[in-house]
Amino acid sequence: MLRFLVRRFIGAVVTLFIISAVTFMLFYAVPRDPARIACGKLCTPETLELIRHNMGIADPMPVQFWHWLSGIFLGREYPGFGNCDAPCLGYSFVNREPVLSTILDRFPTTFSLFIGSSVVFLIFGVGAGMLAARKQGKATDKFASSASLVASSMQIYFVGTLALYLFVYQWQILDQPGYTPFSENPGEWFAGLLLPWLILALIFTANYTRMTRSQMVEQLNEDYVRTARAKGLSGPNVFFRFAWRGAMGPIVTIFGIDMGVLLGGGMITEKTFSIQGIGMLAVKSATNNDLPMLLGVMVVTASFVVLANIVVDACYALIDPRIRLA
Repeated sequence: MLRFLVRRFIGAVVTLFIISAVTFMLFYAVPRDPARIACGKLCTPETLELIRHNMGIADPMPVQFWHWLSGIFLGREYPGFGNCDAPCLGYSFVNREPVLSTILDRFPTTFSLFIGSSVVFLIFGVGAGMLAARKQGKATDKFASSASLVASSMQIYFVGTLALYLFVYQWQILDQPGYTPFSENPGEWFAGLLLPWLILALIFTANYTRMTRSQMVEQLNEDYVRTARAKGLSGPNVFFRFAWRGAMGPIVTIFGIDMGVLLGGGMITEKTFSIQGIGMLAVKSATNNDLPMLLGVMVVTASFVVLANIVVDACYALIDPRIRLA
């Protein structure tokens, strides 16, 4: 098991290095003058010269990337901004703050959005899929399949805006969406994120319902499940002990992918409900041409996706020991 995880970790490091290099090249090599872009509209010659010096754009591109990469492990000095301790992803030229500290300030908001929505769509999505598979061909199965098809075709920005108008402004059933730290007031934390949780989970619930149903139906038709039934095992025992375990693999896979994406910031959800998380930070960075911040968000988001894949691989190894030999 340890060797299996070590191989996956080494592969993850190589993947992150490649992603960082490609992203750095896209942000700093493709624009004709990245310093001018980062400087913004109200740019003075002094500020432009300072940004060029901080970016090191006079150096060859591999040298620039090496300086940025070494700053992650050793830190880096930015004239006019100060010292950036390791791990350093650079300084934002918009808010004049370290990139990593800004991302870490937004992370609890995004993490809260991920936790709540994950609980909702895993419970209802997987539960509805199992129920549909259990009642295959009956009215319950047809209703769950139809509802999941309709829900998966909806868009968050449309459903979220409609729900915000009805439940918050028109009927005043729910509180205005927003983020309050859990340690300050758990009640306000829950109330402020309830509507974004439900809307974000709506789309994912539909996907998990369809995935769980299809995998359970496939497993229930496998020979080993039929053998277990022929030996006299009860229906619930066969359903949960044999079929459910066989169907877990693909579900764990898509959850791992969704986990990385959501931890990297649900941009549409955060934008719809004006929640200041990592996704909203990425949108503002792109709007303001804040290249260091945008690069940092991309690298952190990629790290979440890679880390989620390692977690999925570890779960696979626990579910099926044969995978450890791969």
